[in-house]
Amino acid sequence: MNITKPAKKAIMAMTVAGMVGLGAVGAGTTYSVHQANAAAAADAGYASKQALQTLNSFYKPALKGQFPGAVSGLTVGKSTRQDVLHKIGEPENPMKDADGFDVYSANMGNPGYAIHYKLGKIREMRYFGTNVERQTNIGGITMKMLKQNWYAPSSVSTFKTGNKTQTKLTYNRGNYKLEFIFNSATELDHINLLTK
Repeated sequence: MNITKPAKKAIMAMTVAGMVGLGAVGAGTTYSVHQANAAAAADAGYASKQALQTLNSFYKPALKGQFPGAVSGLTVGKSTRQDVLHKIGEPENPMKDADGFDVYSANMGNPGYAIHYKLGKIREMRYFGTNVERQTNIGGITMKMLKQNWYAPSSVSTFKTGNKTQTKLTYNRGNYKLEFIFNSATELDHINLLTK
């Protein structure tokens, strides 16, 4: 069959357009898998960068006994429960006794917090991160990332909470300490801030 050059180009264009169209609806699996892998790698890189940014956001505020974000300006050992209520409102789950915590649930992309008081002042703050896109927040912080960026912790301990074993990496920051509580080397549960 003798086909002219313009006809060959038209057939090639229709073939390529058809393949692209099929790829868009999932029939071109090789093309779709490659795209999916590239997108997943890009998402993982983005999530890791965001998690590192979250980690580093705690470094300087901790020197003043503070967390970044919605609770910035509230200081462990100085701010009162009234200061907290004024800044972030009533807790979803108020403390039930003197040993309890006021718990602020993570919702709508906002992080969760738990705050414990002693003699009316903040004794400890806990940061639970976000539930939405958790990998871009504390869900993406690993022990390896923490040690690579903040170096060796001041202390490391292991303890049991219910039926799970957790590891606490403590970093001294001036008169305060940040405790990173891990369920595993790749799963950060929460961050504590308290006085030394």
